[in-house]
Amino acid sequence: MAGFDIREMMNDIDEAPGKVWFWDLEQAVIDADRCVQCGVCVAACPTDSIGIGDDDLPTLVKMCTGCSLCWDFCPRGGLQYESTWKIEPLGQQENGYSDDESDFKIMGKDAGFTENGLGRVYDTYTAKVRDDIEGVQDGGFVSQLLISLLEANELDGALVARESETERWKGEAFVATTPQEIRDCAGSFYNQTLALAHTDFKDYDLPPNPRIAVVGTPCEIEGIKAMQARPWTWGSSQVEAITLTIALLCTKSFNYEKLMLEEVRDKRGVDLDNVGRVDVMKGKLIVQDLEGETIFEEPIKDFHGAALKGCDECADFMGHAADISVGSVGSADGYSSVLVRTEEGRAVFESVREKLHTRSLDKPDSLYKLDALDKRVAFKSLKRAFDPEAPMFIDFEEHLENYAGTDRAPVEHEAVRY
Repeated sequence: MAGFDIREMMNDIDEAPGKVWFWDLEQAVIDADRCVQCGVCVAACPTDSIGIGDDDLPTLVKMCTGCSLCWDFCPRGGLQYESTWKIEPLGQQENGYSDDESDFKIMGKDAGFTENGLGRVYDTYTAKVRDDIEGVQDGGFVSQLLISLLEANELDGALVARESETERWKGEAFVATTPQEIRDCAGSFYNQTLALAHTDFKDYDLPPNPRIAVVGTPCEIEGIKAMQARPWTWGSSQVEAITLTIALLCTKSFNYEKLMLEEVRDKRGVDLDNVGRVDVMKGKLIVQDLEGETIFEEPIKDFHGAALKGCDECADFMGHAADISVGSVGSADGYSSVLVRTEEGRAVFESVREKLHTRSLDKPDSLYKLDALDKRVAFKSLKRAFDPEAPMFIDFEEHLENYAGTDRAPVEHEAVRY
C-alpha cells in the first residue's frame, strides 16, 4: 500500500462524530498554504503519528487517532494564539515547569508588569556583549545569555538553529549543549525549522530531566506556552523540559527554496557558497560575501512572495508570550533590543548583566510603529475575531465558518494522493 495517503486506508471505516483528524488540519492549514512550520502539531501528537515530509511540512507517518490535539495547538488552526500572551508560569521547578495545570494563571493588570505598546514587560534594554562573540548578530545578547547559563549549569541545552550540512543558508533545528556549540550556531536564518518537531531530544546526551531553552519565532513560543498551560501526554516530546523561552522579533519567516534558491541564487545570481552573512535590517534584506562586502541590499517587500503566507495572520511581532523578546528594531546598529517579560526572564537577564553593555531602550517608537504595521496586516488577513480575552481554543466548525469562501479556505482532498 506504499504511496497511498493514510486516510485512504480508512475510507471504509466510519469516523466517530465530533473528532478532528490530522487531515482536517491538513485541509484547513497545510494545503491552504497557511502553515508557518512551527512544528507544534508534531510536538502535540500523543501517538507520534505526525512527522516531517520531504517538503518540510507536517505529514502523517502512521494512523491518526482523531484526538484533535494537532488542531487544538496549531497557531493557524485551533489555537487562538493571542490568548497565550498573558499566561504566566507559577512555581517553576528546578527540573522544569510543573505539569499541574493549576501552576499556570492568566495575568491581570495588578501583576507587577507594565502593559503598554510593548505588551507585558518588566524591563526593557538596549544591550550588547562586552566581549565580542564571532558571528553574532545584533549585539550578541542571546548567544552570551545561553553561554553563561550553560557554563553556570543552569541549562542543559538550547534548541536553536544551525546551518544545514547539505544546504547552504538553510537553518535546521539543533540542541546546543556546550558553549562552543552556541558560538558555532551564532547568526540568523530566515526559514522556519519546525523546531518543536524536535522536542523529543532523543539524539542528544542529556540528563533524564533536562532544562532546555528555546530560541524561536513568536508562533513557536505561543505553541510551547499553550501546551505547558494545558499539560497532556505528548508522546515522545518533552515540552515540560523547556524552562526558558526567547522570542526573536519577527514580522515574517520565509520558505527556504523560494528565498535563498529562487530569489537570491537564481534571480540575483548569487553563489551561496560565497555568502558570509544574511540579515534583515531597517526594512532591507542585506546579503554580504565572506569578506563582509555587500553583494546586494533590497527592500524586504521585494521578497514578500517568498514569505510564508500564514505569517500574514500573526499579530505577534513582539513575541508577547516569551520570557524574553530580542531583536534589532528599537536599538542602534550592533545592539539588541531586549524586552524582559517574566520573572524567569528577569532572573536570567540579571545573571548575565555584568557581561553586557546596557542602557535604556534607544528607540521604542520604532518598535511601536512596526508592531502597528504588523497588526494592520494581521487584522486584514485573519478571518476570525482577534481577542486576547477569548478562550484558548477555537472549534473546527467555527474555523470553517470563518474561513469558508475566502482566499484561505480549507482545500478539499482528492480521492487518492500519491
